[in-house]
Amino acid sequence: MTVRDQTITLGYDEGGALIRILVAEHLPLVRRGLVVSLDAEPDLRVVAEVGSAEDVVPAAVAREPDTAIIDLDLPGEGGLPVAARLGEKAPGCRVLILSAQPNPGQVRRAFANRALGFLSLDVAPERLAEGLREIAAGRRAIDSELAVAVLQSAANPLTRRELEVLRIAAGGARSTEIAAELFLSVGTVRNHLSRIMCKTGARNRLDAVRIATDSGWL
Repeated sequence: MTVRDQTITLGYDEGGALIRILVAEHLPLVRRGLVVSLDAEPDLRVVAEVGSAEDVVPAAVAREPDTAIIDLDLPGEGGLPVAARLGEKAPGCRVLILSAQPNPGQVRRAFANRALGFLSLDVAPERLAEGLREIAAGRRAIDSELAVAVLQSAANPLTRRELEVLRIAAGGARSTEIAAELFLSVGTVRNHLSRIMCKTGARNRLDAVRIATDSGWL
């Protein structure tokens, strides 16, 4: 974890408050690029840098940032559980998730885990800076094309029981193991899996898991 000494007067004098930022990105080169880009903005200042999930909450508690940029694929538990924990341990820190390959399911899960913004890692530096200003002001920040994709993506067609079956199947469990865990007959489990593949248009159960995950149903 890297923290910054912020005792020096930074000189932002355009009527706005300085936005303090925590950057959580596991690739050092990408993290350095984010820090340099953000620190170049007169109203933004990075106060902590971390490279793993376990360091995020301690850094946020210690440095009290206004916003946090969190890599979706952060090593450890991943970016989304960290976003949820930040909402509990550092409620004043608003979260923006960055993803290398964003999809509607990721957006839904991010917002369900208390993130306020979601942008692609390919976003222009100016848009990232603006996204941080938006979430600092309590507004959502999301790529416009991704927002349209989320709105156009299909609603979840699976029942609660079908989702339970699919979650267990996602871990590689066989029908007999799913049946034992859910106290169902093997035949009932197979019927559920058949309906799941029919509803999702999947070729097999692994394809159904992928479709459901990408769509944000799991």
